[in-house]
Amino acid sequence: MRLFRHVVCLLALIFLLGQWSYFGKAQTRSKRELNFSARQATEGKKAYEEHCADCHGGELEGVDIAPGLAGARFDQTWRGRSVGTLSFHIRRMPPESVGEPGSLGDEVYTNLLAYILDANEFASGDVELPNETALSKLKIPTLEGVDYDPDAPVDATPEQKAMLANLTDVTDEMLRDPSPNDWLGWGRTYDGQGFSPLEQINKENVGDLTTAWRTPLRGGVNMPTPLVHGGIMFLHTFPDTVLAMDATNGNVLWRHRYESNSGSSQKMGLGLHGNKVLVPTSNLHVLALNAKTGQPIWDHVIETEFKGRARGGYQLRSAPLVVKNKVIQGVTASFVPRGGFILAVEAETGEEAWRFNTIARPDDPFGHTWNDVPLDKRSGGSVWHQGTYDAELNLIYFGTAPTYDTGPLLHPVDKEGVNSDALYTNCTVALNADTGELVWHYQHMANDQWDLDWVFERQIVTVPFNGELRKVVMNVGKMAILEALDAATGEYLFSVDTGVQNVITHIDPETGAKTIDPEKLPDPERPCIVCPSAIGARSWPPTTFSPQTGLLYVPLTEWCMRLGKGGFPLLTSGVGISFAAPHPDAADGMLGRLQAIDVANQKLAWSHDQVMPPSTSLLATRGGLLFSGDMDPSLKAFDNATGELLWQANLDDMPNSSVITYSVDDRQYVAVVVGMSNFHINGLATTYREFSADLENPRPLPPKGGAAIWAFAIE
Repeated sequence: MRLFRHVVCLLALIFLLGQWSYFGKAQTRSKRELNFSARQATEGKKAYEEHCADCHGGELEGVDIAPGLAGARFDQTWRGRSVGTLSFHIRRMPPESVGEPGSLGDEVYTNLLAYILDANEFASGDVELPNETALSKLKIPTLEGVDYDPDAPVDATPEQKAMLANLTDVTDEMLRDPSPNDWLGWGRTYDGQGFSPLEQINKENVGDLTTAWRTPLRGGVNMPTPLVHGGIMFLHTFPDTVLAMDATNGNVLWRHRYESNSGSSQKMGLGLHGNKVLVPTSNLHVLALNAKTGQPIWDHVIETEFKGRARGGYQLRSAPLVVKNKVIQGVTASFVPRGGFILAVEAETGEEAWRFNTIARPDDPFGHTWNDVPLDKRSGGSVWHQGTYDAELNLIYFGTAPTYDTGPLLHPVDKEGVNSDALYTNCTVALNADTGELVWHYQHMANDQWDLDWVFERQIVTVPFNGELRKVVMNVGKMAILEALDAATGEYLFSVDTGVQNVITHIDPETGAKTIDPEKLPDPERPCIVCPSAIGARSWPPTTFSPQTGLLYVPLTEWCMRLGKGGFPLLTSGVGISFAAPHPDAADGMLGRLQAIDVANQKLAWSHDQVMPPSTSLLATRGGLLFSGDMDPSLKAFDNATGELLWQANLDDMPNSSVITYSVDDRQYVAVVVGMSNFHINGLATTYREFSADLENPRPLPPKGGAAIWAFAIE
């Protein structure tokens, strides 16, 4: 019975357990009128005693793991936020485990809200609390003398200063073989598998997982991966801000704000090496900060070949890959002539060591693959995502994006020795980590006319293939096709199609060459539906591979786009093609899917369909779990062998970061960032609004609860 109550309470209002970190001492609560009546509060008290008191206590004080709804906990969680946000979450109750969410009726939910406000010393009046729509315009007042500013000055305590002083350097050996307790890089390990060997949280006890802490962040564009070393969390947040935090409670230890006059771009994270935190900025700098103090050590300015103005421009999106004494950074070049590149700078000095251009120059061995287009008309090859590293081969692996000017490539020129493959776009490139020299490349899709990148993470996995163990580099692009290559040579091995695309009709089993449906080629006079959308059936949220199950787990969105006249210009020129806003390919009302792939047997394993698409990375652990955040908004845990849903925590805003796990003082945590925006999240939200309008019982997108980082643990 006690376990049952724990589960019920957790599912009921776990989102309320979050803690707002705020500065200053609270003053006496003042009576502020929010226009609810005494009658509503009285009826709400009766409803609370019937439906809520079991979990949250007779006086809203909280029982066991369920949070209190009055006093300091209410102040920390709800002050300064919309009444509509609080109402939204109340109306999601009871949890599915004990009843039908939303089944208590509008009047009961309104009365419950009035009672909670009354219990927190807001004054009732003669005017009734308005309907749910109007609530979004009301704010719960903050307390006088309390500062909720996430940028408030940091004044570390002696204990926190000691924690920073005792932080050890991150060595090359640590990066090659990190402690299970730490999360030192975007995929935890150099191979990018995103797998954790921690198992304190497992299938048997995940139902007891509850919020350990919640810290607010400044909202903005981002898609970060928190890093953890020695009990300290490092987070790259908006705008161009790095935080060092106590990973056990979310307290900020230091903050470094980098001032850029070029605006702030969405970024995926940081790098750690030695005593340094390595930081990509919005104006093409790479910084090294002292990990103990946040003070700058060096500042490298990335020089570019193209100096003019271009739509999109250069950006740094990916987290640095730190290999030995090199900080390796991918550069995007949206619509910029000559395209993107990968460069390395010396970790000790910040001086550039080498550079690899992802658009073949005319004198390059593959310069003839651009349909005789001059260099200044070649674009693309952006490096949006993080790299991986194989220490045995001393190779680094990156994925590249397609070109941004596909019109000149649509119709091949009749010239001997010239083709329109457009290397090195849509490739896996393997570079010597010391010199940046190209060792091999493999092009997954030549002459991509649909902006369906193969640009995301490259994971290094050893799997059986044709009777022998092979070390492979595998990736899943926007069309959600898994492809595996020999890590040493780039030899094509196999593909697995998850079935959400309609562009490729056949993949040659020997070479991986694709046969394209000619009806899907851009033609303004022949509109067509192309699946997936140009945003991708999968996008930046990374996949995860479990060596325990042999399964790769992929977050998918089932949606398409309409090519033709009108709409948004497709990333092409000269052919007059546009694409309509993405629309779902989900007649069953399920827009999202988690798909497991059996890599060794090259076949699909289990899948889990859901209304809301995944919006975070996936995380597999040795505890037999698969964690996923989605637009519900929630963080969920599944059985990674079967796909069975085991646990769910409701969040107050959409999660949109990588999900990580770490351990401090023998306690395992799972952390995720919510409330940030980026291309993926914005596209999902827009599409879901259109999609849900056609559903019989549409699920509204949640109110914005605000940017924050949540951490969960078992009491």
